[in-house]
Amino acid sequence: MLRVAGLKPSITELLHLLGVMKHGITEFSVENFYYLARATMIKDETLYDRFDQIFAAHFSGIEKIMDDLFSDVPEEWLRMQSELMLSEAERAEIEAMGGFEKLLETLKKRFEEQKERHQGGSKWIGTAGTSPYGAYGYNPEGVRIGQAGSRHRSAVKIWDKREFRNLDNSVNLGTREIKIAMRQLRRFAREGLADQLDIDNTIDSTAKNAGLLDLKMMPERHNSVKILLCLDVGGSMDDHVKICEEIFSAASSEFKNLEYFYFHNFLYENLWKDNHRRDKELIPVSEIINKYGHDYKLVFVGDATMSPYEIAYPGGSIEHWNEESGAIWIQRILKNFRNAVWLNPEPFDRWEYTPSIKLTNELMNGRMFPLTLSGLSDAIKELH
Repeated sequence: MLRVAGLKPSITELLHLLGVMKHGITEFSVENFYYLARATMIKDETLYDRFDQIFAAHFSGIEKIMDDLFSDVPEEWLRMQSELMLSEAERAEIEAMGGFEKLLETLKKRFEEQKERHQGGSKWIGTAGTSPYGAYGYNPEGVRIGQAGSRHRSAVKIWDKREFRNLDNSVNLGTREIKIAMRQLRRFAREGLADQLDIDNTIDSTAKNAGLLDLKMMPERHNSVKILLCLDVGGSMDDHVKICEEIFSAASSEFKNLEYFYFHNFLYENLWKDNHRRDKELIPVSEIINKYGHDYKLVFVGDATMSPYEIAYPGGSIEHWNEESGAIWIQRILKNFRNAVWLNPEPFDRWEYTPSIKLTNELMNGRMFPLTLSGLSDAIKELH
């Protein structure tokens, strides 16, 4: 079933799983087997949700089978096991209550006596106490009432909860998923002043120096990747403000060398840093080309949804008169920054029916990617 769904586990992974199973790691717990199988067979967390769905389909009803399998264990055997597992004080407490039959009889009386909710304590039916009746407490011989699953051995069907559905390759991103994807682009280096203690080198040097302390320092280790982030704002991009904020937040925390700029609809001769002062504090694109080196990676974020006229002709901008077309300006900047991609928040299935998106993708030489986890992952591979 895993292979049919495209997860492609290897024979090595299967043999590894079987080898661990031989040691009884999962015992008779379906939940333990779920975690073991996922850890062994799935190496990409974006596939967790698909694994959960397959696991649920394959093991549907298995809990009932397990319950039936162990429901006929002789009471005498259980009593013998309890004698081995319980302390003297716990066994004495059980005997003092008169055994299991007395426990149920007392429970019935408590139901008749108790008129309101109770929490804590040692007598009434409630929660978080030491009474043998109730939930979320502890007593060596108890009856669980009103507790959604056991605290000491959970019966929750984790795979049915599908906690990883937001990591699916086809869904839109949040800040966490963007950060995870962007980490693929990290390249660490040690640059600058040597202001951090190099422990390993200090130990080696001290040992070679007959025990006399010889401190060795090294520069801070940081992500050396440099990013130019250009964000489309206003107009149709108002529908995508949230995802743009999340991209900016994720990029700011992941990359020390990040420069950001804004544009509207398409790239022309100017960009800006402050949207409130966009008419007064413009930054010429030519200045950006001259200021930043070829080692910067250029990332555009925009829906590329506009009239094709705005891209292809002088004067196409809806905000000002541009002497040269946007197509010329984007070709000019791409000539300087060869590692460049365009991230588009519009669903991929709309691209074919939007002429401006098709034109922008052509100008980007096919390096436009959808803002999904798989799209961002593909874009990062392109930037490497």
